[in-house]
Amino acid sequence: MTTRVDTLLTLSGVGKTFGGTVALEGIDLSIETGKVHAFVGENGAGKSTLGKLIVGVHAPSAGRIALDGAEVHFASPAQALDHGLVGISQELSLMPQRTVLDNIALGREVMRGPFVDARATRAAVQAVMDRYDMQVDLDARVGDIPVVEQQKVEILRALSRDARLIVFDEPTARLPSDQVAPLLALVRQLAGAGKAVIYVSHFLEEILEATDTVTILRNGRHIRTGPTASETHETLVEGVTGSVLGEQYPEITAPDAAQAPVLSVRGLSRPGVFENVSFDIRPGEIVGLAGLVGSGRSEIARAILGADPATGEIRFNGGDTGRSIAARLAAGMAMIPENRREQGLMIDRPIVENVTLSHLRRFSGALGLDRRRERAEVTQQCTATGLKYNSLDDPAAALSGGNQQKILFARAALGDPALLIADEPTRGVDVGAKRSIYDLIAGLAARGKAILLISSELEEILGLSHRVIVVSRGRVAGELEGADLTESALMTAAFSGT
Repeated sequence: MTTRVDTLLTLSGVGKTFGGTVALEGIDLSIETGKVHAFVGENGAGKSTLGKLIVGVHAPSAGRIALDGAEVHFASPAQALDHGLVGISQELSLMPQRTVLDNIALGREVMRGPFVDARATRAAVQAVMDRYDMQVDLDARVGDIPVVEQQKVEILRALSRDARLIVFDEPTARLPSDQVAPLLALVRQLAGAGKAVIYVSHFLEEILEATDTVTILRNGRHIRTGPTASETHETLVEGVTGSVLGEQYPEITAPDAAQAPVLSVRGLSRPGVFENVSFDIRPGEIVGLAGLVGSGRSEIARAILGADPATGEIRFNGGDTGRSIAARLAAGMAMIPENRREQGLMIDRPIVENVTLSHLRRFSGALGLDRRRERAEVTQQCTATGLKYNSLDDPAAALSGGNQQKILFARAALGDPALLIADEPTRGVDVGAKRSIYDLIAGLAARGKAILLISSELEEILGLSHRVIVVSRGRVAGELEGADLTESALMTAAFSGT
Protein backbone atom coordinates (compact mmCIF):
# COMPACT_ATOMS: atom_id res chain seq x y z
CA MET A 1 0.00 0.00 0.00
CA THR A 2 1.35 3.41 -0.97
CA THR A 3 1.19 6.08 1.70
CA ARG A 4 -0.53 9.24 0.55
CA VAL A 5 1.80 12.25 0.70
CA ASP A 6 0.42 15.73 1.39
CA THR A 7 2.01 18.95 2.60
CA LEU A 8 1.08 19.26 6.26
CA LEU A 9 3.22 22.15 7.48
CA THR A 10 4.79 25.11 5.71
CA LEU A 11 7.39 27.52 7.10
CA SER A 12 7.90 30.83 5.29
CA GLY A 13 10.73 33.20 6.22
CA VAL A 14 10.87 31.81 9.76
CA GLY A 15 13.49 33.26 12.09
CA LYS A 16 14.32 33.07 15.78
CA THR A 17 16.48 35.29 17.95
CA PHE A 18 17.40 34.92 21.61
CA GLY A 19 18.36 38.37 22.81
CA GLY A 20 21.00 39.52 20.35
CA THR A 21 21.76 36.00 19.10
CA VAL A 22 20.29 34.94 15.77
CA ALA A 23 19.48 31.22 16.00
CA LEU A 24 17.51 30.92 12.74
CA GLU A 25 17.03 33.25 9.80
CA GLY A 26 14.83 33.11 6.71
CA ILE A 27 13.81 29.44 6.84
CA ASP A 28 11.48 28.31 4.02
CA LEU A 29 10.42 24.69 4.32
CA SER A 30 7.59 22.21 3.72
CA ILE A 31 6.89 19.09 5.79
CA GLU A 32 4.92 16.26 4.20
CA THR A 33 2.84 13.46 5.66
CA GLY A 34 4.03 9.90 5.16
CA LYS A 35 7.69 10.92 5.06
CA VAL A 36 10.63 11.11 7.46
CA HIS A 37 12.25 14.54 7.11
CA ALA A 38 15.71 14.96 8.65
CA PHE A 39 17.22 18.15 10.06
CA VAL A 40 21.03 17.97 10.18
CA GLY A 41 23.72 20.45 11.15
CA GLU A 42 26.45 21.15 13.67
CA ASN A 43 25.67 22.08 17.25
CA GLY A 44 24.36 25.61 17.09
CA ALA A 45 23.21 25.25 13.47
CA GLY A 46 19.58 25.66 14.57
CA LYS A 47 18.19 22.18 13.93
CA SER A 48 16.80 21.61 17.44
CA THR A 49 15.54 25.20 17.63
CA LEU A 50 13.65 24.69 14.37
CA GLY A 51 12.06 21.52 15.74
CA LYS A 52 11.04 23.35 18.91
CA LEU A 53 9.44 26.15 16.92
CA ILE A 54 7.27 23.61 15.16
CA VAL A 55 5.98 22.00 18.39
CA GLY A 56 5.41 25.23 20.31
CA VAL A 57 8.39 25.22 22.70
CA HIS A 58 9.50 28.51 21.13
CA ALA A 59 7.57 31.11 19.18
CA PRO A 60 9.14 32.40 15.95
CA SER A 61 10.58 35.93 15.99
CA ALA A 62 9.83 36.33 12.29
CA GLY A 63 8.01 34.58 9.49
CA ARG A 64 4.93 32.38 9.23
CA ILE A 65 4.05 28.79 10.14
CA ALA A 66 1.03 27.31 8.37
CA LEU A 67 -0.76 24.05 9.17
CA ASP A 68 -2.96 22.69 6.39
CA GLY A 69 -2.54 26.06 4.70
CA ALA A 70 -3.79 28.14 7.66
CA GLU A 71 -1.40 30.21 9.75
CA VAL A 72 -0.96 28.99 13.33
CA HIS A 73 0.53 30.53 16.47
CA PHE A 74 1.43 28.29 19.39
CA ALA A 75 2.08 29.75 22.84
CA SER A 76 2.98 26.37 24.34
CA PRO A 77 3.59 22.73 23.46
CA ALA A 78 0.10 21.98 24.79
CA GLN A 79 -1.40 24.22 22.10
CA ALA A 80 0.71 22.53 19.42
CA LEU A 81 -0.42 19.13 20.72
CA ASP A 82 -4.04 20.25 20.36
CA HIS A 83 -3.26 20.59 16.64
CA GLY A 84 -1.52 17.18 16.49
CA LEU A 85 2.10 18.37 16.66
CA VAL A 86 4.30 16.77 19.32
CA GLY A 87 8.01 16.65 20.16
CA ILE A 88 9.97 13.74 21.63
CA SER A 89 13.41 14.68 22.93
CA GLN A 90 16.30 12.51 24.10
CA GLU A 91 15.35 13.40 27.69
CA LEU A 92 11.96 11.72 27.93
CA SER A 93 9.14 13.34 29.92
CA LEU A 94 7.80 10.20 31.58
CA MET A 95 6.87 9.27 35.14
CA PRO A 96 9.37 6.48 35.91
CA GLN A 97 7.56 5.30 39.05
CA ARG A 98 4.22 4.79 37.26
CA THR A 99 3.13 2.05 34.89
CA VAL A 100 3.21 2.17 31.11
CA LEU A 101 -0.59 2.39 31.13
CA ASP A 102 -0.57 5.37 33.50
CA ASN A 103 1.97 7.22 31.37
CA ILE A 104 0.11 6.70 28.10
CA ALA A 105 -3.37 7.39 29.44
CA LEU A 106 -2.56 10.38 31.65
CA GLY A 107 -5.03 13.15 30.85
CA ARG A 108 -6.88 10.92 28.35
CA GLU A 109 -8.56 8.49 30.73
CA VAL A 110 -12.03 7.21 29.87
CA MET A 111 -14.41 8.61 32.45
CA ARG A 112 -17.67 7.23 33.80
CA GLY A 113 -19.18 10.18 35.55
CA PRO A 114 -16.58 11.55 37.99
CA PHE A 115 -14.66 8.25 38.02
CA VAL A 116 -12.01 6.74 35.77
CA ASP A 117 -13.24 3.66 33.92
CA ALA A 118 -10.07 1.57 34.30
CA ARG A 119 -11.19 -1.24 31.98
CA ALA A 120 -12.26 1.12 29.18
CA THR A 121 -9.06 3.18 29.58
CA ARG A 122 -6.94 0.05 29.26
CA ALA A 123 -8.89 -1.04 26.20
CA ALA A 124 -8.41 2.36 24.57
CA VAL A 125 -4.64 2.26 25.12
CA GLN A 126 -4.47 -1.32 23.86
CA ALA A 127 -6.38 -0.26 20.74
CA VAL A 128 -3.71 2.37 19.99
CA MET A 129 -0.92 -0.21 20.43
CA ASP A 130 -2.77 -2.64 18.14
CA ARG A 131 -3.41 -0.01 15.50
CA TYR A 132 0.28 0.84 15.21
CA ASP A 133 1.56 -2.68 16.03
CA MET A 134 3.60 -1.23 18.90
CA GLN A 135 3.29 -3.47 21.96
CA VAL A 136 4.59 -2.65 25.44
CA ASP A 137 3.71 -4.35 28.74
CA LEU A 138 1.05 -2.00 30.12
CA ASP A 139 1.66 -3.09 33.71
CA ALA A 140 5.44 -2.63 33.66
CA ARG A 141 6.92 0.25 35.65
CA VAL A 142 8.40 2.70 33.14
CA GLY A 143 11.63 3.08 35.12
CA ASP A 144 12.24 -0.67 34.80
CA ILE A 145 12.04 -0.97 31.00
CA PRO A 146 14.85 -0.24 28.48
CA VAL A 147 15.21 3.23 27.01
CA VAL A 148 13.99 2.13 23.58
CA GLU A 149 10.80 0.81 25.23
CA GLN A 150 10.43 4.09 27.12
CA GLN A 151 10.58 5.88 23.77
CA LYS A 152 7.76 3.65 22.56
CA VAL A 153 5.72 4.77 25.57
CA GLU A 154 6.36 8.42 24.71
CA ILE A 155 5.35 7.78 21.10
CA LEU A 156 2.22 5.87 22.12
CA ARG A 157 1.24 8.74 24.39
CA ALA A 158 1.52 11.09 21.41
CA LEU A 159 -0.43 8.73 19.16
CA SER A 160 -3.19 8.38 21.74
CA ARG A 161 -3.60 12.14 21.42
CA ASP A 162 -4.03 11.88 17.62
CA ALA A 163 -0.55 13.22 16.77
CA ARG A 164 -0.18 14.09 13.08
CA LEU A 165 3.46 15.20 13.21
CA ILE A 166 6.16 13.92 15.56
CA VAL A 167 9.54 15.62 16.00
CA PHE A 168 12.30 13.29 17.24
CA ASP A 169 15.20 15.31 18.65
CA GLU A 170 18.37 13.17 18.88
CA PRO A 171 16.33 10.05 19.73
CA THR A 172 19.29 7.63 19.66
CA ALA A 173 21.69 9.73 21.74
CA ARG A 174 20.96 7.67 24.88
CA LEU A 175 20.52 4.31 23.18
CA PRO A 176 23.00 1.42 23.18
CA SER A 177 24.08 0.59 19.63
CA ASP A 178 21.98 -2.60 19.50
CA GLN A 179 18.78 -0.63 20.17
CA VAL A 180 19.23 1.90 17.36
CA ALA A 181 17.86 -0.31 14.55
CA PRO A 182 14.52 -1.00 16.32
CA LEU A 183 14.05 2.73 16.91
CA LEU A 184 14.74 3.53 13.26
CA ALA A 185 12.28 0.83 12.21
CA LEU A 186 9.69 2.43 14.48
CA VAL A 187 10.29 5.83 12.88
CA ARG A 188 9.76 4.33 9.42
CA GLN A 189 6.63 2.59 10.66
CA LEU A 190 5.13 5.88 11.81
CA ALA A 191 5.72 7.45 8.41
CA GLY A 192 4.19 4.38 6.78
CA ALA A 193 1.09 4.94 8.91
CA GLY A 194 0.71 8.40 7.37
CA LYS A 195 2.35 10.50 10.06
CA ALA A 196 4.75 13.32 9.26
CA VAL A 197 8.04 12.65 11.06
CA ILE A 198 10.89 15.10 11.64
CA TYR A 199 14.14 13.43 12.64
CA VAL A 200 16.78 15.70 14.20
CA SER A 201 20.17 14.04 14.46
CA HIS A 202 23.90 14.40 13.88
CA PHE A 203 24.30 10.66 13.19
CA LEU A 204 24.67 10.79 9.43
CA GLU A 205 24.43 7.02 8.96
CA GLU A 206 20.98 7.06 10.59
CA ILE A 207 19.91 9.95 8.36
CA LEU A 208 20.94 8.06 5.23
CA GLU A 209 19.25 4.86 6.39
CA ALA A 210 15.94 6.02 7.80
CA THR A 211 14.84 9.30 6.18
CA ASP A 212 13.23 10.37 2.92
CA THR A 213 14.11 14.06 2.85
CA VAL A 214 16.99 15.96 4.42
CA THR A 215 17.34 19.63 5.29
CA ILE A 216 20.86 20.90 6.00
CA LEU A 217 21.29 23.89 8.30
CA ARG A 218 24.46 25.85 8.92
CA ASN A 219 24.78 28.83 11.29
CA GLY A 220 21.01 29.21 11.44
CA ARG A 221 20.56 29.32 7.68
CA HIS A 222 18.92 26.89 5.30
CA ILE A 223 21.62 25.39 3.05
CA ARG A 224 19.50 22.95 1.06
CA THR A 225 16.62 20.47 1.17
CA GLY A 226 16.34 17.43 -1.06
CA PRO A 227 15.80 13.67 -1.26
CA THR A 228 18.00 11.69 1.10
CA ALA A 229 18.64 9.25 -1.73
CA SER A 230 20.61 11.99 -3.49
CA GLU A 231 22.98 12.42 -0.52
CA THR A 232 26.02 10.49 0.65
CA HIS A 233 28.02 10.65 3.86
CA GLU A 234 30.53 12.86 2.04
CA THR A 235 27.95 15.32 0.64
CA LEU A 236 26.26 15.63 4.03
CA VAL A 237 29.58 16.40 5.74
CA GLU A 238 30.36 19.00 3.11
CA GLY A 239 26.91 20.56 3.47
CA VAL A 240 26.99 20.61 7.26
CA THR A 241 30.55 21.91 7.68
CA GLY A 242 31.25 23.70 4.42
CA SER A 243 34.38 21.58 3.94
CA VAL A 244 35.04 18.29 2.17
CA LEU A 245 35.42 15.05 4.14
CA GLY A 246 39.17 14.74 3.57
CA GLU A 247 39.70 18.00 5.43
CA GLN A 248 38.11 16.54 8.57
CA TYR A 249 41.32 14.78 9.64
CA PRO A 250 44.48 16.60 10.75
CA GLU A 251 47.99 15.69 9.70
CA ILE A 252 49.54 13.24 12.16
CA THR A 253 53.26 13.23 12.89
CA ALA A 254 55.05 9.92 12.38
CA PRO A 255 56.31 8.49 15.70
CA ASP A 256 59.92 7.57 16.36
CA ALA A 257 60.03 3.79 15.90
CA ALA A 258 63.32 3.62 17.82
CA GLN A 259 61.78 4.75 21.10
CA ALA A 260 60.87 2.22 23.77
CA PRO A 261 57.13 1.45 24.05
CA VAL A 262 55.02 3.39 26.54
CA LEU A 263 52.66 0.41 26.76
CA SER A 264 53.47 -3.27 26.20
CA VAL A 265 50.66 -5.82 26.39
CA ARG A 266 51.51 -9.51 26.30
CA GLY A 267 49.06 -12.42 26.38
CA LEU A 268 46.23 -10.36 27.86
CA SER A 269 43.25 -12.65 28.41
CA ARG A 270 39.86 -12.70 30.06
CA PRO A 271 38.00 -16.01 29.63
CA GLY A 272 34.98 -15.70 27.34
CA VAL A 273 35.79 -12.09 26.43
CA PHE A 274 39.24 -11.86 24.81
CA GLU A 275 42.31 -14.06 24.59
CA ASN A 276 46.07 -13.72 24.07
CA VAL A 277 46.08 -10.05 23.05
CA SER A 278 49.56 -8.57 22.52
CA PHE A 279 50.73 -5.22 21.13
CA ASP A 280 52.92 -2.17 21.86
CA ILE A 281 52.34 1.58 21.65
CA ARG A 282 55.26 4.01 21.39
CA PRO A 283 55.44 7.69 22.35
CA GLY A 284 53.62 9.85 19.80
CA GLU A 285 51.89 6.86 18.21
CA ILE A 286 48.14 6.56 17.63
CA VAL A 287 47.20 2.88 17.55
CA GLY A 288 43.66 2.09 16.48
CA LEU A 289 41.83 -0.84 18.06
CA ALA A 290 39.19 -1.86 15.53
CA GLY A 291 36.63 -4.62 15.15
CA LEU A 292 32.93 -5.35 14.95
CA VAL A 293 30.59 -4.60 17.85
CA GLY A 294 31.13 -7.34 20.43
CA SER A 295 34.67 -8.10 19.26
CA GLY A 296 36.11 -7.18 22.67
CA ARG A 297 37.64 -3.77 21.86
CA SER A 298 36.29 -1.85 24.86
CA GLU A 299 36.81 -4.78 27.18
CA ILE A 300 40.51 -4.90 26.26
CA ALA A 301 40.81 -1.18 26.96
CA ARG A 302 39.09 -1.52 30.34
CA ALA A 303 41.46 -4.33 31.30
CA ILE A 304 44.48 -2.19 30.38
CA LEU A 305 43.17 0.59 32.63
CA GLY A 306 42.49 -1.90 35.44
CA ALA A 307 38.71 -1.53 35.41
CA ASP A 308 38.20 -5.25 34.70
CA PRO A 309 40.33 -8.23 35.79
CA ALA A 310 42.53 -10.00 33.23
CA THR A 311 45.55 -12.24 33.10
CA GLY A 312 48.71 -11.56 31.14
CA GLU A 313 51.38 -8.87 31.32
CA ILE A 314 50.89 -5.12 31.09
CA ARG A 315 54.09 -3.06 31.25
CA PHE A 316 53.81 0.70 31.34
CA ASN A 317 56.90 2.85 30.80
CA GLY A 318 58.95 -0.31 31.25
CA GLY A 319 57.53 -1.26 34.64
CA ASP A 320 54.62 -2.88 36.45
CA THR A 321 51.97 -0.35 37.51
CA GLY A 322 49.89 -2.57 39.76
CA ARG A 323 46.43 -3.78 38.78
CA SER A 324 44.05 -1.14 40.19
CA ILE A 325 42.59 1.82 38.30
CA ALA A 326 43.99 4.18 40.92
CA ALA A 327 47.52 2.81 40.48
CA ARG A 328 47.38 3.04 36.71
CA LEU A 329 45.94 6.55 36.73
CA ALA A 330 48.70 7.59 39.13
CA ALA A 331 51.29 6.01 36.84
CA GLY A 332 50.13 8.13 33.90
CA MET A 333 47.25 6.41 32.15
CA ALA A 334 43.99 8.20 31.29
CA MET A 335 40.79 7.18 29.56
CA ILE A 336 37.94 8.78 27.63
CA PRO A 337 35.18 6.22 28.32
CA GLU A 338 32.74 4.86 25.76
CA ASN A 339 29.66 6.47 27.36
CA ARG A 340 30.33 9.92 28.76
CA ARG A 341 27.03 10.22 30.62
CA GLU A 342 27.12 6.85 32.35
CA GLN A 343 30.87 6.30 32.72
CA GLY A 344 32.58 9.68 32.51
CA LEU A 345 30.63 12.69 33.74
CA MET A 346 28.74 13.80 36.80
CA ILE A 347 26.27 15.34 34.41
CA ASP A 348 24.50 17.62 36.92
CA ARG A 349 27.68 18.79 38.68
CA PRO A 350 29.75 21.86 37.72
CA ILE A 351 32.33 21.76 34.96
CA VAL A 352 35.15 22.46 37.41
CA GLU A 353 34.26 19.41 39.52
CA ASN A 354 34.07 17.19 36.45
CA VAL A 355 37.51 18.25 35.23
CA THR A 356 39.25 17.72 38.59
CA LEU A 357 37.37 14.54 39.54
CA SER A 358 40.41 12.27 39.13
CA HIS A 359 42.92 14.79 40.49
CA LEU A 360 41.53 16.02 43.82
CA ARG A 361 44.68 15.03 45.76
CA ARG A 362 46.60 17.42 43.56
CA PHE A 363 44.64 20.36 44.99
CA SER A 364 44.30 19.09 48.56
CA GLY A 365 46.14 20.61 51.52
CA ALA A 366 45.89 20.86 55.26
CA LEU A 367 43.02 23.36 54.90
CA GLY A 368 41.11 21.38 52.26
CA LEU A 369 40.96 22.03 48.54
CA ASP A 370 42.88 24.98 47.11
CA ARG A 371 39.92 26.32 45.14
CA ARG A 372 41.83 29.20 43.54
CA ARG A 373 44.53 26.94 42.16
CA GLU A 374 41.94 24.37 41.10
CA ARG A 375 39.98 26.92 39.06
CA ALA A 376 43.13 28.40 37.55
CA GLU A 377 44.37 25.05 36.29
CA VAL A 378 40.94 23.99 35.08
CA THR A 379 40.60 27.25 33.17
CA GLN A 380 43.98 26.61 31.56
CA GLN A 381 42.99 23.10 30.44
CA CYS A 382 39.57 24.21 29.21
CA THR A 383 41.28 26.84 27.06
CA ALA A 384 43.79 24.30 25.75
CA THR A 385 41.03 21.87 24.76
CA GLY A 386 38.83 24.56 23.20
CA LEU A 387 35.98 23.96 25.66
CA LYS A 388 33.20 26.54 25.21
CA TYR A 389 31.33 27.46 28.39
CA ASN A 390 29.89 30.44 30.24
CA SER A 391 31.01 29.60 33.77
CA LEU A 392 33.01 26.81 35.39
CA ASP A 393 30.09 26.53 37.81
CA ASP A 394 27.66 25.57 35.03
CA PRO A 395 26.60 21.90 35.10
CA ALA A 396 28.06 19.62 32.44
CA ALA A 397 24.49 18.95 31.28
CA ALA A 398 24.26 22.56 30.04
CA LEU A 399 26.92 21.94 27.38
CA SER A 400 26.67 20.41 23.91
CA GLY A 401 27.79 16.83 23.32
CA GLY A 402 31.07 18.00 21.81
CA ASN A 403 31.86 20.24 24.77
CA GLN A 404 30.94 17.48 27.21
CA GLN A 405 33.53 15.30 25.48
CA LYS A 406 36.06 18.11 25.82
CA ILE A 407 35.50 18.09 29.59
CA LEU A 408 36.82 14.53 29.56
CA PHE A 409 39.81 15.56 27.44
CA ALA A 410 40.49 18.45 29.84
CA ARG A 411 40.34 16.02 32.78
CA ALA A 412 42.77 13.65 31.06
CA ALA A 413 45.14 16.43 30.06
CA LEU A 414 45.18 17.80 33.62
CA GLY A 415 47.01 14.63 34.68
CA ASP A 416 49.57 14.95 31.84
CA PRO A 417 49.18 11.25 30.93
CA ALA A 418 51.76 9.25 29.01
CA LEU A 419 48.95 7.06 27.60
CA LEU A 420 45.44 8.14 26.63
CA ILE A 421 42.85 5.45 25.91
CA ALA A 422 40.11 7.10 23.82
CA ASP A 423 37.07 4.82 23.51
CA GLU A 424 34.57 6.19 20.95
CA PRO A 425 35.85 9.76 21.55
CA THR A 426 33.39 11.36 19.09
CA ARG A 427 30.25 9.35 19.91
CA GLY A 428 27.25 11.67 20.09
CA VAL A 429 29.23 14.59 18.66
CA ASP A 430 28.32 16.54 15.54
CA VAL A 431 30.60 16.50 12.52
CA GLY A 432 31.93 20.00 13.17
CA ALA A 433 32.92 19.26 16.76
CA LYS A 434 34.55 16.02 15.63
CA ARG A 435 37.34 17.93 13.88
CA SER A 436 38.28 19.77 17.07
CA ILE A 437 38.44 16.44 18.94
CA TYR A 438 40.60 14.98 16.18
CA ASP A 439 42.90 17.99 16.57
CA LEU A 440 43.12 17.29 20.32
CA ILE A 441 44.10 13.66 19.71
CA ALA A 442 46.65 14.56 17.04
CA GLY A 443 48.03 17.33 19.26
CA LEU A 444 48.55 14.96 22.19
CA ALA A 445 50.36 12.51 19.92
CA ALA A 446 52.55 15.33 18.55
CA ARG A 447 53.58 16.07 22.15
CA GLY A 448 54.75 12.48 22.58
CA LYS A 449 51.69 10.96 24.21
CA ALA A 450 50.75 7.39 23.29
CA ILE A 451 47.14 7.03 22.12
CA LEU A 452 44.98 3.89 22.01
CA LEU A 453 41.99 4.81 19.82
CA ILE A 454 38.80 2.75 19.72
CA SER A 455 36.09 3.68 17.26
CA SER A 456 33.18 2.09 15.42
CA GLU A 457 33.71 4.54 12.56
CA LEU A 458 36.15 3.06 10.06
CA GLU A 459 36.91 6.46 8.54
CA GLU A 460 37.91 7.72 11.98
CA ILE A 461 40.25 4.78 12.56
CA LEU A 462 41.77 5.12 9.09
CA GLY A 463 42.02 8.91 9.26
CA LEU A 464 43.78 9.12 12.63
CA SER A 465 45.79 5.94 13.23
CA HIS A 466 49.42 5.26 12.49
CA ARG A 467 48.75 1.56 12.97
CA VAL A 468 45.61 -0.54 13.58
CA ILE A 469 45.13 -3.70 15.65
CA VAL A 470 42.04 -5.55 14.38
CA VAL A 471 40.15 -7.69 16.88
CA SER A 472 37.69 -10.42 15.94
CA ARG A 473 35.86 -12.45 18.58
CA GLY A 474 38.33 -11.44 21.25
CA ARG A 475 41.47 -12.33 19.31
CA VAL A 476 43.92 -10.20 17.34
CA ALA A 477 43.01 -10.91 13.72
CA GLY A 478 45.50 -8.59 12.08
CA GLU A 479 47.83 -5.62 12.40
CA LEU A 480 47.74 -3.04 9.61
CA GLU A 481 49.90 -0.04 8.80
CA GLY A 482 51.22 1.95 5.87
CA ALA A 483 49.88 0.94 2.45
CA ASP A 484 48.14 -2.08 4.00
CA LEU A 485 45.92 0.16 6.14
CA THR A 486 42.80 0.20 3.96
CA GLU A 487 39.09 -0.18 4.63
CA SER A 488 38.89 -3.46 2.71
CA ALA A 489 41.86 -4.96 4.59
CA LEU A 490 40.44 -3.82 7.91
CA MET A 491 36.99 -5.28 7.24
CA THR A 492 38.47 -8.55 5.92
CA ALA A 493 40.37 -8.96 9.20
CA ALA A 494 37.35 -7.93 11.29
CA PHE A 495 35.14 -10.58 9.67
CA SER A 496 37.82 -13.27 9.74
CA GLY A 497 36.59 -14.82 12.99
CA THR A 498 32.84 -14.51 12.42
